[in-house]
Amino acid sequence: MSRLSKLYEAMETLRKEGLPVDENLEKKANELEEDIIKKEILPVLSKTIEPALQPVKRELVLVVDYVPGQPLSVHLSRKRNFTAELTDAKEMVLDPEVTHRNRLSSSEGKIERGPARDMSVIFPDGTVIAEKTAVETLVAVVQKIGVAQVRQVVEEYNLKFCKVPVISNRRDAKYGKSQRDLGGGWLLITHSNNLMKKAFIEKVSEILHLGLKVILKE
Repeated sequence: MSRLSKLYEAMETLRKEGLPVDENLEKKANELEEDIIKKEILPVLSKTIEPALQPVKRELVLVVDYVPGQPLSVHLSRKRNFTAELTDAKEMVLDPEVTHRNRLSSSEGKIERGPARDMSVIFPDGTVIAEKTAVETLVAVVQKIGVAQVRQVVEEYNLKFCKVPVISNRRDAKYGKSQRDLGGGWLLITHSNNLMKKAFIEKVSEILHLGLKVILKE
């Protein structure tokens, strides 16, 4: 049974017992639903709907109304900005698929490894994040700053490791194993040396005015 199914079951049990379903459970269910939509449903839609819409030469918006147990209902709108009227609407767009060259013909993606170093990050409030590996430190720092905030910086400044957005909602075909799950459908690529990780954190810190200090120990 999936985590989402277990969560639905727990919520239904509470309702049957006349107990309230708290905001944390509702929030967790929403996050898991969005995670499934981003990781499993969006890729399928991209591969099936986009080719089918090729004959259409004008912009439009398709809204899929899904009610469990009932046939899908699809609505068409010519108003591109109609979602502004839906206060709780969220745009879910899958990052473009990255095309990598054949490893035999290119050194793309090859990371020059320096000496192994520990990495620590110090926040202005005195918090120090220094996990066992630089990868774990990077993950922890991003989570402390806030995934949504860091993703916004990644998008605005086009920050990438090996052509892949540092935080993406698409599992990369080549470097997917080095992408860490941050929840909510977001993945953090860690295929980089420690100097690159340090530069990334410092860039995010500079843009968000966080005042972080990154230290690499020999």
